Amino acid sequence: MQALTGAGPLGVRELARRVGRDVKGVHTDAAALLACGLIDKADDGALHFPYSSVHVAFETLAKAA
Repeated sequence: MQALTGAGPLGVRELARRVGRDVKGVHTDAAALLACGLIDKADDGALHFPYSSVHVAFETLAKAA
């Protein structure tokens, strides 16, 4: 998300180039972030992080035995 912060809308290929990752991996990660509502997708497909910052907390639980 740091690569999207303040960058305005970016295509998946440009985002992948900026972070030095393959397009497929960035596309998969972007889909998860879209599903969570952390990023937006414009009508032209460009990805946009509409916040100046975000704090995300995760909790993991062990599977019951």
